[in-house]
Amino acid sequence: MNNPTTHRQSLRHMLEAGQFIAAPGVFDMFSALIADRLDFKALYMTGYGVSASYLGLPDAGLVTYSDMAARAATIAGGVQKPLIADADTGFGGLINVRHTVRGYEAAGVQAIQLEDQEMPKKCGHTPGRRVIPLPDMLRKIEVAVEARRHDSTLIIARTDARTSLGLEEAIARGIAFGKAGADIIFVESPESEAEFQRIGQEIPHWLLANIVPTGRSPEVPSGTLQEWGFNIAIYPALGMSVATAALAQGYQHLQEKGSTCNITVPRYTMDQLHDLVGFPDVWAFEQRHAVGAPGE
Repeated sequence: MNNPTTHRQSLRHMLEAGQFIAAPGVFDMFSALIADRLDFKALYMTGYGVSASYLGLPDAGLVTYSDMAARAATIAGGVQKPLIADADTGFGGLINVRHTVRGYEAAGVQAIQLEDQEMPKKCGHTPGRRVIPLPDMLRKIEVAVEARRHDSTLIIARTDARTSLGLEEAIARGIAFGKAGADIIFVESPESEAEFQRIGQEIPHWLLANIVPTGRSPEVPSGTLQEWGFNIAIYPALGMSVATAALAQGYQHLQEKGSTCNITVPRYTMDQLHDLVGFPDVWAFEQRHAVGAPGE
């Protein structure tokens, strides 16, 4: 069993050193490769983004463990930054949680996010989410912690209780999740800056904030989150929102003009695309192993 930190810095070590981690959302290899080249400390594989980009379906419990684990392995194998990955509810009961943690860990994921929603789960910034009883989630956390094979692997426990049961219950669950062994606590969709502050003040564990512009929560700068006691901020919607907007604008231009002449949408040149996906390595390989012409 390979250690997921063998070829990259340990996310746990970063947190223990007091580093604040801002992780952009990635959902395919274009987004992962671009983000990996920038000065981020970690990347976040978004379940919403994978469900939409891979299956064309909403984040409503329709993407499977196999879908997500395969995408996590591809992304983790193609980047140098630590990968945090959405694992929904663990894709079933306790035995599924164990299987999910081991599969994600083997794929190279350093932090595995599990949530307390009822199945089928829904995106955390949509209405109608319901959570399982607290004792059931605590058992899931205990199984997840027991299942991991490396101390470097982190378990993120997310509660969606804020929307349906209120902030007090969400904070109480976050505290209980930490006592059950979760490394990082994630209270989904606080509805004001004051709520973010309370979470930071009252939950004595590493904390993750989910920043989704136009979602249920306000946008809070990373520096402010750090001051309030948060350790990680994820931005799952950033990549997919700007990518889809650019695609829509580019395709609209082609439809209306009948060509790509004079298009103003920001875009990579073919040379930039070649460089991003690794053609220089292919060309170098071909030069080293080129077969000479007949008779040479």
